[in-house]
Amino acid sequence: MAVPAESLKEKRSIVKSVIERLRHRYNASVAEVDDLDDPGRATIAVACVSNGSRHTDRQLQTIARAVEEWRLDVELLAVETEMVAL
Repeated sequence: MAVPAESLKEKRSIVKSVIERLRHRYNASVAEVDDLDDPGRATIAVACVSNGSRHTDRQLQTIARAVEEWRLDVELLAVETEMVAL
């Protein structure tokens, strides 16, 4: 996602608030996984565990929409999902 930050400190504040809100609201595992040294970009991964792939896909779509709605100053550049059945 594109982050409106001039410094890494400012970026960390924005990303941390998004991550914490997602963790608490959706009970999902969330972490910043790439673009750690780029103040203008952040890559966040979300992991959900469920007994149904349809439920998991719906939850991931809801999470992506939530980020767009919460942070109007942040632009989602891409959303990728991967289902792993065990």
